[in-house]
Amino acid sequence: MKKAAVVLVALVIVMMVVPAAFAQDNAPAGGKLPLNPTTLALAAGFGVAIAAFGCGLGQGRIAAAACEGIARNPGAADGVRGAMILGLVFVETLTLFTFALGFLLYRLL
Repeated sequence: MKKAAVVLVALVIVMMVVPAAFAQDNAPAGGKLPLNPTTLALAAGFGVAIAAFGCGLGQGRIAAAACEGIARNPGAADGVRGAMILGLVFVETLTLFTFALGFLLYRLL
């Protein structure tokens, strides 16, 4: 019950602060947001680096679990291998999407 009360109080605080944040109009006359290209490049680089780090950890865990599963039951190697490849594709796709998003953000500026 205490956890629900804390979540409710946090929700009320957020609901009180959000309208003030959206009420501000700091957009320049040209309509283009004032972004620093160096900061954007650093943010994109850190985003890709964090995604690659997470991808490496995830792929290592997937491969380790697949090898362990094949070692325990060699008869199911084909099914485990197919599931492993599918999991690796999903993990790698997330990293490639992060790279593409960083590249597009940098090219927009």
